[in-house]
Amino acid sequence: MTLSIRNIIPIIKAEFIGKNDVAIIDTISIDSRSLQNTDGTLFFALVGPNHDGHKYILELIKKGISHFVVNHIPKNLENKANFLLVENTLFALQKIASYHRSNFDFPIIGITGSNGKTIVKEWLNFLLSPDYNIIRSPKSYNSQVGVPLSVLGINEKHNLGIFEAGISTIDEMEHLQKIIQPTIGILSNIGTAHDEGFNDVGEKIKEKLKLFSNVEVLILNKNKTIEVFLNSKIKTFTWSSNDKKADVFIIANEKAEKTQLKITYKELCFSITIPFQDQASVENAIQCLMVLLYFKYNQTSIQERMQLLFPVEMRLKVKNGSNNTTLIDDSYSSDFQSLKIALDFLEHQKQYKKKTIILSDIFQSGLLNEELYSKVSQLIVSNKINRVIAIGETISSFKNKFPNCIAFLSTEKFLENIESISFENETILIKGARHFHFEEIVASLEEKTHETVLEINLNAISHNLNFYKSKLNSSTKMMVMVKAFGYGNGGFEIAKLLEHHNVDYLGVAFADEGISLKNAGISLPIMVLNPETTSFSAIIQYQLEPEIYSIKGLNAFLKIAESKNLKHFPIHIKLDTGMHRLGFQENDLPELITKLKENKSVEVKSILSHLATSDDLNHQEFTLSQINLFEKLSLNLISELKINPICHILNTSGISNFPQAEYDMVRLGIGLYGISNDEEEQKFLENVGTLKSIISQIRTINKGESVGYGRRFIAIKQTKIATIPIGYADGISRQLGNEVGYIFIKNKKAPIIGSICMDMLMVDVSEIDCKEGNEVIIFGKNPTVNEISKLINTIPYEVLTSISQRVKRVFYRE
Repeated sequence: MTLSIRNIIPIIKAEFIGKNDVAIIDTISIDSRSLQNTDGTLFFALVGPNHDGHKYILELIKKGISHFVVNHIPKNLENKANFLLVENTLFALQKIASYHRSNFDFPIIGITGSNGKTIVKEWLNFLLSPDYNIIRSPKSYNSQVGVPLSVLGINEKHNLGIFEAGISTIDEMEHLQKIIQPTIGILSNIGTAHDEGFNDVGEKIKEKLKLFSNVEVLILNKNKTIEVFLNSKIKTFTWSSNDKKADVFIIANEKAEKTQLKITYKELCFSITIPFQDQASVENAIQCLMVLLYFKYNQTSIQERMQLLFPVEMRLKVKNGSNNTTLIDDSYSSDFQSLKIALDFLEHQKQYKKKTIILSDIFQSGLLNEELYSKVSQLIVSNKINRVIAIGETISSFKNKFPNCIAFLSTEKFLENIESISFENETILIKGARHFHFEEIVASLEEKTHETVLEINLNAISHNLNFYKSKLNSSTKMMVMVKAFGYGNGGFEIAKLLEHHNVDYLGVAFADEGISLKNAGISLPIMVLNPETTSFSAIIQYQLEPEIYSIKGLNAFLKIAESKNLKHFPIHIKLDTGMHRLGFQENDLPELITKLKENKSVEVKSILSHLATSDDLNHQEFTLSQINLFEKLSLNLISELKINPICHILNTSGISNFPQAEYDMVRLGIGLYGISNDEEEQKFLENVGTLKSIISQIRTINKGESVGYGRRFIAIKQTKIATIPIGYADGISRQLGNEVGYIFIKNKKAPIIGSICMDMLMVDVSEIDCKEGNEVIIFGKNPTVNEISKLINTIPYEVLTSISQRVKRVFYRE
């Protein structure tokens, strides 16, 4: 899209305040941190419950961005850029996308439903791309923001569009319909996702059907409930495995890890084979089949293409590589739109300054190779990539366009030469089309660990952070605790995400945790909550900020600070208001005040205390007494020292239970990781960590035979047992043995039998149809960390922080 500001003003109904309304816009952005912003970027300052893009306009102006869509002009910036003033910046973004869409007249497939949207979209792209130049939503860009950004990618070379639309409540779909303007509709299914946003299932169905108000045909599984809400003017093309009145009748038969579909459509009767057996994949494949039938593909083409369908990977994964490298695994897709997303993710998650991308041929419908690779080159240069490893015949022919580029004609050639290429102290983005098999490259570069992994959902962390932010006043700062290796979830990767979200402080327990984060490139202020006096020199060296909780500690720190001639080094004063763990008590304050008055080496950055029972409202009076004492003591310090520090006392539970004590900042801990002591609040949090392993071996034992050390399990009947490669050295409590705990295999409980070993545990799988190599869930959505902690009479903190670092952490973004 290329438009002048003068063209854009009437489209979004803006008031122009600036000097250059003929400036040309060729890029739309909503992310101030993206390295892809240029002088031709129009930045939309979106506003939400937990964010405000207007905060970053000054920073963007300093970076050379000059054009902004705003609902107000920030103070003192009136004459420093071009501003397009609108009532609602999100609606303005949607209007320009709708305008752009209206300039094109070719078939657009719009997909909605509770599940399967992205998979159907990706499979349709695979099935139809030999015959069409396709524009599609990148990844899962199906929201009120994602849809307009997707549609803005349409150009004159495209002749088919595939866009997905997701909603969470009423009055959202009509906006997406105006943007996508689909001519062909697909309703994948109606499930329970986002039920909380609707009064009942009928309201949800009606809202989703708004996407199809002007389609020429709607493809769906024939369903009487949905038909009640369908507009009679909408033409449908239905399928069913139960109702022979459907346009297409399908019988599915499982066959050797595949499914055979027998299809009856008009006078046609033929079979196809798809490489899946699970119901969701079969239904998604049928939706794609219906599109091929509607497009009048012949039987042979349908059979040949459908059998080649593949699992869709919808995650960008962060993994530890060998030789101090971080790998970003996006090894299943290669198109321009998803490359932009992956490069932004690389910038947000990079642990090392050096950045390498391993990139296959780009498959982008509608662009000539010269034009395409010129755009890819510009993208890579703008993201300051240090090295490009190009793999594929086409991209290799354009290697001169890329900085510091090594080219190979195939993945095999690259792997043959991998030992001669140095990979160390760098972040590596691995991005390739499926048939290049870049998963082999990931396996070669990945740090070798055992088959148990803790998967960390970065989307869930962002969600939980925003949930707690929504409870706060807009001016309240937030410190997030990343101590104990991020509560067992991972330190640097989570800290990097929090830095991306502009939290105000990070909190660690000990200096070495903070030093590791600083060495990894974290620039946020980091408070050390339990500093040892022996670590004070290192704290100063690495610009960490110590919590001071005793006169002895203060004297020790002041002595070092004075010897280094420090001025106004930030410290944080801890008050003991009833926890009786660490902190100055009331009778310590006169001496504390005297010492601080006499000293200019340090500056009191904040005053804090810790609540003992914020999670237990049975002790509400005690908590209120702590808050009152904190207020009394902190005011005394502020008055005597004539300072204006940040005051904070609330932890995760306190944020919800005692909002009157927000003061200037709160400290978010376990809640970030999806754990709440309140059952109602827990419903709004998303699971962050999923501990997974596999079945190493299955055997059947007879009645009277035993399992494990001490023969603590004796079979009372013939029993099928599975051995899982995870034990107490990985952090699994031995208390979970002897049928106290359980894991999940194929969504069924498998009780843990006998004693848990150092590296293994055994489970009873007599009632589960499973085999060696099947995935097992130790904790996650089911069973939850809360459930496990209750089984062994402990707290979720202990379960999470017990998972040892020999368990590989894999970070991903949906």
